[in-house]
Amino acid sequence: MLRTHSPREHGKLGRNSKSWRCYLETFYPLDSEDSVDKSRDIFTELHGEAEVTLSEACRKGTMENRGGNYLQTRQVLLLFVLLGMSQTHAEPGRLSVVEETLSGALVGNLVKDLGLEVVELSSRGAQVVSKDNKLPLLLNVNTGDLLLSEPLDREELCGSTEPCVVHFQVLMKNPLQILQVELQVRDINDNSPIFLEKEMVLEIPENSPVGSVFLLESATDLDVGPNAVKNYIISQSSHFHIAMRVNPDGRKYPELVLDKALDYEEQPQLSLILTALDGGTPPRSGTALVRVEVIDINDNSPEFEHMFYEVKIPENSILGSLVITASARDLDSGINGELSYAFIHASEDIRKTFSINKSSGEIRLIGYLDFETTESYSIIIKATDRGGLFGKSTVRIQVMDVNDNSPEIAVSSFISPTPENTPETLVMIFSIQDKDSGENSRMICSIPEDLPFVLKSSIENYYHLETEGALDRESRAEYNITITVTDMGTPRLTTQHTITVQVSDVNDNAPAFTQTSYTLFVQENNSPALHIGTISATDSDSGSNAHIIYSLLPTPDPQLALNSLISINADNGQLFALRALDYEALQTFEFHVGATDQGSPALSSQALVRVLVLDANDNAPFVLYPLQNASAPCTELLPRAAEPGYLVTKVVAVDRDSGQNAWLSFQLLKATEPGLFNVWAHNGEVRTSRLLSERDAPKHRLLLLVKDNGDPPRSASVTLHVLLVDGFSQPYLPLPEVARDPAQDEDVLTLYLVIALASVSSIFLLSVLLFVGVRLCRRARAASLGGCSVPEGHFPGHLVDVSGTGTLSQSYQYEVCLTGGTGTNEFKFLKPISPNLPPQFPGKEMEKSPTLHNSFGLFSDHN
Repeated sequence: MLRTHSPREHGKLGRNSKSWRCYLETFYPLDSEDSVDKSRDIFTELHGEAEVTLSEACRKGTMENRGGNYLQTRQVLLLFVLLGMSQTHAEPGRLSVVEETLSGALVGNLVKDLGLEVVELSSRGAQVVSKDNKLPLLLNVNTGDLLLSEPLDREELCGSTEPCVVHFQVLMKNPLQILQVELQVRDINDNSPIFLEKEMVLEIPENSPVGSVFLLESATDLDVGPNAVKNYIISQSSHFHIAMRVNPDGRKYPELVLDKALDYEEQPQLSLILTALDGGTPPRSGTALVRVEVIDINDNSPEFEHMFYEVKIPENSILGSLVITASARDLDSGINGELSYAFIHASEDIRKTFSINKSSGEIRLIGYLDFETTESYSIIIKATDRGGLFGKSTVRIQVMDVNDNSPEIAVSSFISPTPENTPETLVMIFSIQDKDSGENSRMICSIPEDLPFVLKSSIENYYHLETEGALDRESRAEYNITITVTDMGTPRLTTQHTITVQVSDVNDNAPAFTQTSYTLFVQENNSPALHIGTISATDSDSGSNAHIIYSLLPTPDPQLALNSLISINADNGQLFALRALDYEALQTFEFHVGATDQGSPALSSQALVRVLVLDANDNAPFVLYPLQNASAPCTELLPRAAEPGYLVTKVVAVDRDSGQNAWLSFQLLKATEPGLFNVWAHNGEVRTSRLLSERDAPKHRLLLLVKDNGDPPRSASVTLHVLLVDGFSQPYLPLPEVARDPAQDEDVLTLYLVIALASVSSIFLLSVLLFVGVRLCRRARAASLGGCSVPEGHFPGHLVDVSGTGTLSQSYQYEVCLTGGTGTNEFKFLKPISPNLPPQFPGKEMEKSPTLHNSFGLFSDHN
C-alpha cells in the first residue's frame, strides 16, 4: 500500500515535533549538530515547512547519551535485541513498493497492516531494523506510517532474482517483541538493454550457404520479467535477417541468418546495427554495431565431438579444477585448421565462475560454487578456425551437493543366455553397499517395471534377479536391464548397472512366406535358365532353426510337366524358367513351393506361385479372306454404277498374338487407279472413293497391307483383283438413293446436263449391244459359251471371256446374289455352277461369232 502524507498529517507532525526529534535521538543518535541539521532537513523535506522545534529536555537527554554510559547502554540494548529475536516468533507481514519511488512515499501503515496500536508504537519505542541497514525506511511512531527516506533500487537489492523480497524487523520493547515484515520491491522499466560489446565482428566466408546461422552477443537488461529483453531487430539488409533463440536458462539471444549469398569481390564488408528491445512500456532499447567481414573460401567448419556435454561437479571443488575439455576438430589443414575456443552468450556470472582455454577448450573453475545459489550452468562454447568458420556446443554443468559417496553394486553371479519358455529362472545374484553412514547409507534397489523380471531380496543387501514368467525369444531376443540403486542422502546419489540378458532359442516357429501367393510375369520366347522371380520366407527362430530350404511341391495337374518348366534355388528361393515359354501354347500355370527349416523337428510351410506368360509380337497377321494361296486369283466385281463409299469387299485377317499385338490395321499400298479405292484402317473394308467413269480401266489390282500394333510391328500383304462390270439387272441391282450434298443443290443445272448426257450415252451403248447380240445369236454354232442363271435379264456379255485370258475363266460361272438398297450393300459369291451347262437366255441362244473378235476385240475363237 503506497500513499503520501496529507497537509493535515504534516501539520500534526509539525505540532508534535518534540516526539519526532526524541525518536531520532533515541534510536538514531545524532553525533553532531550537522546530524541534527540533516535530520531537520529530512523532516522538513518530508513534511513541508511545518514548525520543527526541539525539546530541551530531549536534547539534554540525547547529549547525556553521548557520555560514558553511551557505549554500555547500546551494548545492553543489542544483547536484549538478540535475545528477543531468538525467542520471538511471529508471522511476517507483507508490504510492497515500486522501485524508484520518491523519498517520503508511504510504504505501509503498521497499525493497519500488522494490527498494532498507535499507542504501542510510541510507548514501546518501535524501531525498524534491516540487515546491514540497507533499507532506507523511517517509522512514524505517532501514526504508524512507514516511509521511504530515499528511493529503492530493485536491481541493487536483488539483482536478477524475481520476485524481489527483502526482510526487515520491527522491534518493540517492554516487553521485547520482534515482528518480521516482508517488503516486495516491484520492478519498473528503468534500465535499457546494454550490449557488453558495442561492436561485434563476424568473419563470414563468401561460400557460406543461404540459411547459415551466425551467433551474436546478446544484450543484458538489469530489469526482469516483462521488462527484460524481448526482441532483437537489425538494420535493413538484403543479405541478413535476425532469428531469436532461447538459452537453456530461458534467456533470449539473437542469431544472424544469411538470406543472400555473399560475394567478397562485390562487397568485402558490411555494417549492420543490432537493436535490442525490452518488453517495458514504453520499451527501451540498446544498440551495437555488427561488422561483417567477408572472407574467401574455407570449406570446413569446426565440429565438436558432442553437440551437448553434461558434467556434474561438487560444490566444494577447489579453484582451478578441470571441469571438462570440450574439444572440436577441423578437417582443414594449416591456419584454417587452427581453432580458438570462447564462450558465447555467457552471462557475467558465468564468466566470473568459469574460464576456457582458447587453445585446448579446457573449462576450469575460477570462482567458488554455491549449490544454494546456482544449481546448474548452461554454457555455449564456440570453436572458431582461422578462416572464420565456427562450431558450437552446449555444456551443462550440474553442481552437486555434498553427499560424496555413491552406492556400489557387486555382481556375484550372472547367467546368460536364459532359455525361452522357462519361467522363474535365476539370472543374477548381486550385493549393494554405500560407504556413507546414517541416512546417506540407506539404499533403495529397483529395476524397470515394464520388464518380465522380478527383483527379490535375500539376506541383508543381497538381491537375486529372476524371470517373472516364460520368455519368448521371437518377441524379444535380449533385454537390457538397468539396476538402479539410490541412497537416501540429500541430494540422493544413484548408481546404475546395466546388464544384457540373452534369450536362447528353441524351434517353435515354422517358416512364414512374405506373401501367401506370388504372381510372376514372364515374357514369352525367353532364354533358358532365365531368373523370373524370387520367393522369400522368414523364420522367427535363430541359428539352424531359422535356416530355410526351398523346394517345388508336386503339382496335382498330370499334364503340367513342372520339372521341365521351372527350377528353384534351394538356398535363396530364386525361380528359373528352364525353357522358352510360348504364350500361344501356355498362357498361365500354377504350382506350390515349400519352405522347410533345419530345426528338430523340422517345420515347414508352403505358398502358391502363379506364372503369367506375357505375349510377344512373334506372329504376323494371317489373311483369311481372300485366300492368297489359291490356284486362281480372287476377283471382285464392281458395278460401274456404284456410288462413292460402295463396299467392294472386306479383307478378313487374324493374329495369333493378344492384346495390342493383335490389333490389326489395314492400309492400301498400291492401286492401278490411285484415288479410286480406299481401305478402312480398322475393319479392312474396301470401298470406292468416287464415282466410276468410262475412262476407268476395267481391271484393277489392289495391294493391301495388314499390320499389327506390336513392337516391332509385323505385317502381311494381300492382293485383290477388281473387275468393273456393266448392266447388272435393274430389279436386282437398284441404284441407291444417296442423299445429295447441300453443295450439289447449288449446281442443279450441271447435274441435269450430266444426267442427259448419260442417258444419251446409255441409249447409244444399248443400241450397240443389241446390235452385237443379234449378230452373235445368228452366228452361234454348236460351241457353247457357258452361262449362269440370272434373274430376268441378260448377264452382260462382255464379262464372259471365252478365250480364258480374262478375269473370269470360261470354265467357271458364279451365281450372283444382289439385294436392294443403297449402293454400299455387300455382295458375295455363293457357289460355283456347273461349267458345262449351256446358257439359257429367254427366247435366244448365244453363238460364238467369228467376226466378233475382229469387230470389237473382246473374244477370241475357241473350238
